[in-house]
Amino acid sequence: MFDKILIANRGEIACRIIQTAQRLNVKTVAVYSDADHRALHVKMADEAIHIGAAPSADSYLRGDVIINAALQCGAQAVHPGYGFLSENAQFAEQCAANGLVFIGPPAAAIRAMGSKSAAKTIMQDAGVPLVPGYHGADQARDLLKRAADDMGYPVLLKAVAGGGGKGMRQVWDANEFDDALDDAKREAKASFGNDDMLVEKYLTQPRHVEVQVFCDTQGNGVYLFERDCSIQRRHQKILEEAPAPNLPAGTREKMGDAAVRAAQAIDYVGAGTVEFLLDTDGSFYFMEMNTRLQVEHPVTEMITGQDLVEWQLHVAGGNPLPCEQSALQINGHAFEARIYAEDADNDFMPATGKLDYVSLPSSNAHVRVDTGVVQGDAVTPYYDPMIAKLIVWDTDRDKAIARLSDALNAYRIGGVTTNIPFLHRLAGHPALIAADLDTGFLVKHHEALFEQAFSPSTELVPLACLFLQLRREQHSCAAKITGNSNRLASPWDEVSPWDEVSSWRLNQTNTYHDTLIWNGERIDYALEVQGNRVDRRYQITVNDQDFAAVGILNNDVLTATINGHRTSVAMAAHDTHFIAFDGATPISFHVESDDTGVAEEASNAGNFNAPMNGTIVEVKANQGDTVAAGSVLLVMEAMKMQHTIKAPSDGIVSELYCVVGDLVDGGAELLRFEALAE
Repeated sequence: MFDKILIANRGEIACRIIQTAQRLNVKTVAVYSDADHRALHVKMADEAIHIGAAPSADSYLRGDVIINAALQCGAQAVHPGYGFLSENAQFAEQCAANGLVFIGPPAAAIRAMGSKSAAKTIMQDAGVPLVPGYHGADQARDLLKRAADDMGYPVLLKAVAGGGGKGMRQVWDANEFDDALDDAKREAKASFGNDDMLVEKYLTQPRHVEVQVFCDTQGNGVYLFERDCSIQRRHQKILEEAPAPNLPAGTREKMGDAAVRAAQAIDYVGAGTVEFLLDTDGSFYFMEMNTRLQVEHPVTEMITGQDLVEWQLHVAGGNPLPCEQSALQINGHAFEARIYAEDADNDFMPATGKLDYVSLPSSNAHVRVDTGVVQGDAVTPYYDPMIAKLIVWDTDRDKAIARLSDALNAYRIGGVTTNIPFLHRLAGHPALIAADLDTGFLVKHHEALFEQAFSPSTELVPLACLFLQLRREQHSCAAKITGNSNRLASPWDEVSPWDEVSSWRLNQTNTYHDTLIWNGERIDYALEVQGNRVDRRYQITVNDQDFAAVGILNNDVLTATINGHRTSVAMAAHDTHFIAFDGATPISFHVESDDTGVAEEASNAGNFNAPMNGTIVEVKANQGDTVAAGSVLLVMEAMKMQHTIKAPSDGIVSELYCVVGDLVDGGAELLRFEALAE
């Protein structure tokens, strides 16, 4: 075992590795960019070394700087995590050249699987089943088109050097081929510096099932069973589970054996994942091999009881695998939900901002949260917007789904839009519960999972009004407490009006009039305080509807009875707004004071603004162009994703404020568009 390792990654990935290293008494060294100087992984590690500016190209992708940091601190090995340099063969070689152990596979294995077309040839020779397709070196456009025509549509265009869904497009008809090829090649070039493509037959209802493999330097190989990752958006996974439900008889063993053959065909060492497409008839086809530990490895850990990072450290140290295939068993069922800063109802648009409020579900034998952020941290545009991974386990699949739903309901984040409400809807969907899975799940069930017009529940508004009043009273009470003790400044009389903290007045009704703003809508209300502190009651009037209320505010939880209905709701207050959690959905209310008006929102009609910080990668319209509805005007890249901005109607691009390569801030106006009269 190593004495000290450097972790060439950030966020929850680095935190996850540090946890295992600490348990094994291995010292850890974190690296960090300008944006991460206060990050959780920096605080958790024994040492931390600054490696550059916030953009990953200036920090986490600087292999030479990271190696120098490892040598500087006396680390014996480098763990690349997953992402960044984890599948960079040159970095693995540089580590070895400097006497550092790369905690991952040999560079030759990374290179063998780094090219999808080369990988297909190796798998074919190893007897691993392949999807029909063209994987050749000749990249002539007409040849690719002819291959697609010959195998029949739909087909899938995939970047040879791709990963994470980048450089990938479905083509349903021959007329779509050229545009799809252009889009895929452009994205592949920007992401990988290589726009070569392969063409495969697209299976219309496949499941995405991947097998966790592990190999050591003694030639041993095992599989730690499979994960179903079929629920995806833009070829990126949202929800994973292990084991895969409803596998045909014998398929688990066949897939596992094929995965081990695939790994041993390239002399693999360490943790890897072999991904397959599972067709409706039970046949399966090799898709690709990820030469690293996967984001979703915790579900495998939960059902096997193994720590895969510990396995990595043992194997990288030259030791044999901790156990043989016959000793590995499946115990129960596990799910992993990826918690992202994104708006699922707006095409999964990534979000940035400060995490004003974070409350996690309780961790125990059934619930695990892998995260790299805490309350007060910020989600920046520089890195992937994943906040955490929520992992749940139980003895069977139905119980695990119930655990998932409950944990999502208890996972509360305020200040940044997240996908938690969407995940909660997903966890309760009948098709998921019935294990009716395929990679088109989100498209098939779009109406139930998206486009749900949300409004607060009937009692949430009076609960919000009551929360404001109880908080006001607590603050007034706190004002009577001396500076640094819990003693009252003067003797306290619970029934005396002179010690009243609710703006009591003689011979007048004690009534407050306030305004809340929710989703741009003004909610005027009146709240009358009745009784004294021993028997405090409230009468709340909202839109001519009366609510009788009593309640107690304890930290962030309001327990109240509204018109005879007792309930509890989590609340989080911040400056001029507060957040109420209606189930898994956070509702943000702004408070309008009596003496200030609400600033009218400026109209954005005719303006096109950047949804977040990003880079302009393509401009398809020129200033003065007349364009048709739906025409692509420009493409920007942000948070590792490309966003296409299209014309909403026939019109004229009257002004253009950016060019290719520009770095633009979120909210910056990109162009001005004038719609043509119908």
